Amino acid sequence: MFSSLTERLSKSFRNIINKGRLTEGNIKDTIREVRKAFLEADVTLSVIKTFIKNVTNKSIGQDINKSLTPGQEFIKIVRHELILAMGEKNNDLNLSICPPAVILVVGLQGVGKTTTTAKIAKWIQDKHKKKILITSTDVYRAAAIKQLEILSNQININFYASNIHQKPINITEEAIQYAKLKLYDILLIDTAGRLHIDEIMMEEIQQIQNFSQPIETLLIVDAMMGQDAINMAKNFSKYLSISGIILTKTDSDARSGIALSMRYITKKPIKFIGTGEKLTNLEIFNSERIADKILGMNQVISIIKDIEEKINQSQAKILTKKLQKGHNFNLNDFLVQIKEMRKIGGLNYFIDKFTNNNIPHNNPLLQNDKNNLNKIEAIIYSMTPKERSDPSIIKGSRKRRIALGSGTKIQDVNKLLKNFNDIQKIMKKIKSNGIGKIIRNIKNMLPKSF
Repeated sequence: MFSSLTERLSKSFRNIINKGRLTEGNIKDTIREVRKAFLEADVTLSVIKTFIKNVTNKSIGQDINKSLTPGQEFIKIVRHELILAMGEKNNDLNLSICPPAVILVVGLQGVGKTTTTAKIAKWIQDKHKKKILITSTDVYRAAAIKQLEILSNQININFYASNIHQKPINITEEAIQYAKLKLYDILLIDTAGRLHIDEIMMEEIQQIQNFSQPIETLLIVDAMMGQDAINMAKNFSKYLSISGIILTKTDSDARSGIALSMRYITKKPIKFIGTGEKLTNLEIFNSERIADKILGMNQVISIIKDIEEKINQSQAKILTKKLQKGHNFNLNDFLVQIKEMRKIGGLNYFIDKFTNNNIPHNNPLLQNDKNNLNKIEAIIYSMTPKERSDPSIIKGSRKRRIALGSGTKIQDVNKLLKNFNDIQKIMKKIKSNGIGKIIRNIKNMLPKSF
């Protein structure tokens, strides 16, 4: 669903990602490309206008996080605005009511309402372990009731039988009474598909909502509808109190503008997305995950978060200054950095991300194994300050003393010294940039399309 938008945004970021600073001039072309990408994705014009305005205002004249390049800061701003457009909070179902909690499922004909009703029941059953009853008030579509009954049997959830000779309001009343009598926690009511311009049908569903007083009224929206979905949602909202939206057919080639527009225009949260035909293909709508998917940079966003939250920048600066002054990377430096970097996966984390693939880094010292790191630290702590600064002086008698002091074997000391020598070679390769620049240089980890 988001592939074409992802591709277009990737191209638009290409020219700004390496910029040294953000100015009105150098973001102008990128902003223009972002606008085009949104238009092609069928995002509503009012959403695009607000989005572009916010991104522009936040990009120009703002303080840049020193851990990130200005280009990466721009992407971070775009990501934040995407999340705001789709809703920052992830909205689960509200089931906090005296049983039975009624959930009303509404929408147009052919949007996948009946299947989605079963998917919701399956999701509640798996996550909340509730006692659930399903019923159908669709007395207009041939075999609609039977279809829901079959789906209910497939997921082992009880079905309250109805028939085409009953009135929808009567089915609703009887199902609620039965749910109370049998102590069900949840009653899911599937309704007939209706055109939002059909006043008689809309008044019928309004009557059902007024009588059943549902804790949730979920509007099912076909992701392939495009801009028409916005008008449909607005018209449904005139008759019903909608608590949330479920997007179906998001696994299709549909343009993704509906996901970006629906929340902003209707002010209603998108609660779930249907990701396939199976009854387990229903996911909670997570705006952060969707934003990362749209930007095509899940890995980069994750690394940016790790650097901002977990790395002690002052330690990185100290090491950078030492290297720039010509000092070698010694065991004292290694002891400090291993404590910092193992917070997010060890030195190997950075060497994997910031060096080219022809540098061997299967070094045991780089692995983030707790027992291994504890042994390494014990060996280093058993050394004198002079030995840590210049490991080359550690010979036979010194090795025996260090092994005895650390509770390890001479072979362990030899292994550490040999492997540390390899690490020094790697550090020399990246020494010219300094660790601080390496940490900031996340652009090297961007997808190849950048």
